[in-house]
Amino acid sequence: MWDTPLDVEQPLVPHEGSRMLPSGVFLLLILGSVVDTNTSSEKGSLLYPYGPDQGDQTNPKHDDGTSERIALFTPFTFYGKTHEALFVNNNGVISFDEPVREYTPDPFPLVDGRSFVAPYWADVDNVLGGDIFYRQTTNEVLLGDISRDINQYFPETLFTATWAFVATWDHVAYYGSTSTKGNTFQAVLTTDSKTFFIILNYWDIQWTTGAASDGDAETGLGGIAAHAGFNSGDDTNFYNIPGSQTDAIINITATSNVNVPGRWAFRVDNFQLMGVDPPKMNEDSDCWL
Repeated sequence: MWDTPLDVEQPLVPHEGSRMLPSGVFLLLILGSVVDTNTSSEKGSLLYPYGPDQGDQTNPKHDDGTSERIALFTPFTFYGKTHEALFVNNNGVISFDEPVREYTPDPFPLVDGRSFVAPYWADVDNVLGGDIFYRQTTNEVLLGDISRDINQYFPETLFTATWAFVATWDHVAYYGSTSTKGNTFQAVLTTDSKTFFIILNYWDIQWTTGAASDGDAETGLGGIAAHAGFNSGDDTNFYNIPGSQTDAIINITATSNVNVPGRWAFRVDNFQLMGVDPPKMNEDSDCWL
């Protein structure tokens, strides 16, 4: 599903297009942090520092827009394949091979060959509100914080980060919004050049769906809700964070696989299921734990 050219003002009508067909199932390495709308340290300890004062770049203000191709200082291995560049896509996706401009999420796996991380794949419209920031860094203080967290979540791995890529969606609005709602979430890719991890942080999630995905323009709820997870591009290797594409995804700030509400952490070079219990549904509140 693709939008009309980015420089063309678009009316509020459902986007049309073909859907990619899913198939298969996969296991990956799980382990699972959090922060609000200003930037950086004002948000709290669960979001790593971000924003212009950290030297971040900012994505253009375009509905369904994307960054330019970002050449990585350090190659990143994802599902056994090494990548030397990536794109930060406005609609809550970091992709390795090409931009992803689809605004309505499809269920994984997508068997079109594209590899990508979906911190919160939904119809973001940063023209209506919010910013998308990103940077790659070798800052010793930040890498020290990331290393400490990874070693806590993966105690069998002696990890000292030498590089990280931090992408943050800061109070971003949804397509067709008539409200002031915004979502703030973050993805961190990191490595010591031998082992590769991704941390997903969910600080404030107020909406799940854009109006063109059958969401309510006032509430940002209903319709085809956001998807969080990983797609390798084949029909075998993928992972869906529980609650994806259901109303329960609004509660992702309270879920985790590392006992830190709002944080999910994964080793992503060679996937394996960690020795942790999978999230369970709270029958009383219909929320994921």
